[in-house]
Amino acid sequence: MILKCFIHNYRYTMTHKRMKHTPILLATTNSAKQYKLRWLLEGLPLSLATPDDLGLTGQVPDEDGNTHLENARLKAEWWSRAGAMPAISSDGGLVVPALGRTWNSLYTHRAAGDHSDDQARLEHLLRLMRPYKGNDRRASWVEALAVADGGRVTGSWEVEGANGHLLDTPGPGPIVPGFWVFSIWYFPHLKKTYNELTEAEMEGLNDHWNQLRSHVQQFFHGDLRTAE
Repeated sequence: MILKCFIHNYRYTMTHKRMKHTPILLATTNSAKQYKLRWLLEGLPLSLATPDDLGLTGQVPDEDGNTHLENARLKAEWWSRAGAMPAISSDGGLVVPALGRTWNSLYTHRAAGDHSDDQARLEHLLRLMRPYKGNDRRASWVEALAVADGGRVTGSWEVEGANGHLLDTPGPGPIVPGFWVFSIWYFPHLKKTYNELTEAEMEGLNDHWNQLRSHVQQFFHGDLRTAE
């Protein structure tokens, strides 16, 4: 389910030949998220760069938006200026209805403290969920994505993915750095946590990344057609 989508009246002014060599910055220092962004752009005639490639390590933008979409847009704008090239950035979080005001998806990675590690974040959420059973352990994921060039957003999307349940202990899959939630986000009908799912299973769940890939591919293919 797509929550929000903004495609701005902007088209690249380059020729199709030059578009094949257009760089784009994977605007995150998290290697696991870089992998996902690469996957979103797979097959497109773009040259992918990371902050490390540009010597931008140690620099991060503020994430003070009121929604995931605002954060994704702010980050894409900041990185496109810092890298002097188009940038693609995302921002997401876990939605847990039963926790009410105790939990805000915007602070999924900061709920246990700004300087906590993934293990501390995981333990914090497990403590919060102890009183809840059955359907009260339902959870979904919201992910927003934005593309910007020269500090200007050219396209942005926010989607909500599949519904699963939160386990009371981590599953057998590895804890992926930056994606620690996925070790306890469980899908009973598949008997797997999110980080154990195959690409085919994710597609069947209408996964948030699958939804975003469709939007991003359509967005860039539209630019290519216009540039021809």
